[in-house]
Amino acid sequence: MTADTSKTADAQKENEESPQGARPGAARRWASIWTVALTLVPLTLLGAAFWIGRLVRPGGDDWCFLPVVRDDGASGMIAKFFLHDNGRIANALLVIAYGSFGVAGHRWFALVSGVLMLGILWALTASALRRARLTAPRGLALLVGAMTAVVFFFASPNPYKAFYWPASSVSHTVSPVLACAAVIPMLRARTGRGRDFAVGIAFVVGVFIGTLSEETAVVAFVVLAATLLLSRWVAPGTGRTHARFWCAFAFAGVAVGSAILYMSPGARSRRARFGADSSSMFGPEALTTGLRAFGHILGTILTTWQYVGAVAVGVLLGLLVRGAGPGTNGTAGSLRRRPFLLVVTGCLTFLVSGYLCTVVAYPAFGASVVVASRVWGDFLLLYVMLLVGIGALLGRALRARRWGIRTATAVAAGAVCALACVGLAVPLLRLERQMDVRAQRWDRQDHFLRTGAARGAQVLPYTPVSVSGMGEPFGNHGKNQWPAQCVAKYYHLKKITYSTRLP
Repeated sequence: MTADTSKTADAQKENEESPQGARPGAARRWASIWTVALTLVPLTLLGAAFWIGRLVRPGGDDWCFLPVVRDDGASGMIAKFFLHDNGRIANALLVIAYGSFGVAGHRWFALVSGVLMLGILWALTASALRRARLTAPRGLALLVGAMTAVVFFFASPNPYKAFYWPASSVSHTVSPVLACAAVIPMLRARTGRGRDFAVGIAFVVGVFIGTLSEETAVVAFVVLAATLLLSRWVAPGTGRTHARFWCAFAFAGVAVGSAILYMSPGARSRRARFGADSSSMFGPEALTTGLRAFGHILGTILTTWQYVGAVAVGVLLGLLVRGAGPGTNGTAGSLRRRPFLLVVTGCLTFLVSGYLCTVVAYPAFGASVVVASRVWGDFLLLYVMLLVGIGALLGRALRARRWGIRTATAVAAGAVCALACVGLAVPLLRLERQMDVRAQRWDRQDHFLRTGAARGAQVLPYTPVSVSGMGEPFGNHGKNQWPAQCVAKYYHLKKITYSTRLP
C-alpha cells in the first residue's frame, strides 16, 4: 500500500467514524478537549496524594536504616543489606537515596517517587501507541498513565504502606514500575544502534531488579516467558527477532541479579531466620499453602471495585485511538486479530506470577501474607495493566458500532474513571487526617528525645506513635520491643523505655 493510498484510507475511515455532518478536525479537537479535561481528575488526586506525603515520618524499618546511613554512609548501608539483612544491593542504594536526607527524605519520598512512576507509565503508554502506529487525542497517553498510577497506588487495602512508606514502596511499588521503564527504549528504537542500546538497558535494569526485589524478579521472569511465546503469533518477522533478542537479554539480566541476591550472605542469613531453603519453599506443602493464600488475596483484589477504573480508561483508549486498521501489517494489526489469545495469556501470566510471588513471600510473612497488601504490588501493576488492555480491546470492538453508541460508551467510561478516583479519594482523605495526627505527635516526641539526648540523658521514655499498622517500639501495649534499640541508636541513647503518655 502506497503512502497516498494509506492516507486516503485513513481519511475515509475517519469520516466514517465521525458523526454525520461533523468535520473530522472538529471531532478531533473536541476529543482532545474532553480527554484533557478528564485527565485533570486523576492528576488532581495524584497532586493531593503527593502533598499528603509531607506528613510521612520514619517508622518500622526506617528506624534501623537511618542510623546506619547517618553513621556509616553508603558502604555501611550496602554492607548491612548484602551481608546481614537480605542481600538486596539495589534496595540498599534506593534506601541511601532517600535516607541520606533523614526525615526530609521521608517527607518528600511520595512526591519524588510518585512523579517518577507517573512519568514512566505516561512514557510507556505513549511509546506503545507510537510503536503500534496509533494516533491518539492530546492528553490520552497521560490520562491512561495517570489512571493506571492512581489505581495502582491507592486501590491497595493499605495505601500508606504501599505508597507512602519508603521501605516498602521501593521494594514492591517502585520496583515493578522501574522494570516497565526498561521497555520504553525497546519500543522507541528505530535504528540498529537504538536497538543495541535498548538491549543493554534491558540487561542492566534486569540486574538491578534482580537485586532489588525477589517478587518483582519472579513477575519479570513470567512476563518475559509469556512475551517470548506470544512473539511467535503477534510480532512480524524482523520485529519478532528483535523482541526475542531483547527478552533474552532482559531475562539474563534478571537471572544474574537474582543469582547475586540468592547467593549473598544476607539472603542466606534471611533464609536461615525463616527456615526457608529452596526445598521447603517449593515443597508440596508450601505450594498448597501458597495456593490457598493466593486465593484469599485474589478474593480481595477481585472485590475491590475501584479497579474498574483501569478497565474504563482502557475502553477510552480503544475508542479514541486511530490507525492500525484491519489491513495493517504489523504488531498492532496482529494483536487486534488475536484478542482471545492476548486475554487468556495475560490472565494466565497474572495468575502464575501472583501465585509464585505469594509462595516466595510466604516464608517471611506466614499466614499474614493474605493481609500484608504492601507485598502485592509486584504483581498488582501487571493486574492493572491487564485490565487496561482488556478495556482497550473492548473499546476497539465497540468502534464498529454506531457513532451514538460509541459516544455514550465514551461518556460512561469517563464517568467511571471519575467515580473510581472519587472512591479512592475518600479513604485517602481519612488517611491524611491520621497521618497529620501522627506527624504532630512524632515531631513533638522527636523534639523531646533530641533535647533530652543533648542534655546528656542516656535513657528516655518513648510512646509508640503508629499509623496504618506501622511497626513501632512497644507495640501491642508494650509487648513488642522491636525496633526499640534502633530508635535509641537514632537518638544517641543507650535505651528507651515504654511510656503511655506523650511528652
